[in-house]
Amino acid sequence: MAGRDHWFEDLADHMGEAYDRYAHTKGTVQEVDHVVGALGLAPGDRVLDVGCGTGRHAIELARRGIDVHGVDISQRFVDIARSRSSDERDAVSAAAGSSLAGVATFERTDARALGFDDEFDAVICLCQGAFGMMTAAGDDDAVVAGMARALRRGGRLALSAFNAYFAVKYHDDAEFDAATGVSHEITEIRSESGAARSVDLWTGCYTPRELRLLLGAHGFSVDSISSVEPGAYALAAPVTESPEFLVLAHRP
Repeated sequence: MAGRDHWFEDLADHMGEAYDRYAHTKGTVQEVDHVVGALGLAPGDRVLDVGCGTGRHAIELARRGIDVHGVDISQRFVDIARSRSSDERDAVSAAAGSSLAGVATFERTDARALGFDDEFDAVICLCQGAFGMMTAAGDDDAVVAGMARALRRGGRLALSAFNAYFAVKYHDDAEFDAATGVSHEITEIRSESGAARSVDLWTGCYTPRELRLLLGAHGFSVDSISSVEPGAYALAAPVTESPEFLVLAHRP
């Protein structure tokens, strides 16, 4: 495995499968329902899941006949995703004599250096899975550039980002750097065995205007920006009261 490239890798190693015990991971089916409809995804489409984590969105998409390739900076999360995908395919095959309709594959890849060109019908980057977790200057720009290259002409994007208005207004336990738009907090995470660990979290936060400018600079046409929260994705006007924005865009 390559050396450590990002601060999140140590956190992922500690949490392991316990990551999916956190409340923000419980809305997978609703989130995929919305993304499939909003992006017009259909069986046979090929999707890139950037910052796939433990594979929850990718595996749910595969259940619907969509082929997904998930990438994540954490080898621990990639190993979990591969194991879960393999276990599910084996279970479905044993029960019904066939495997998942779609295929979910996974690899460790730094989202700042995506190496895909015109290969995918859609890209998803949800729950700040890479975008927004790359807090050095230019990192999120590099992530968006790689996602744009990965898409075929006419390809579609679903991207979530933390709402800067919400962070400033409500996130009392964090320090918000107005110069960089980065929120920093110290929080506690737990391992699979329940062992607690205090860690630093840095999150890039955005306004709708910033998101439109960033995506437009890489050739995306933004179709909508909605206020959302985990497990409650819908088309809605941007407001200050939601923790996240969901951007839908396409590559003309």
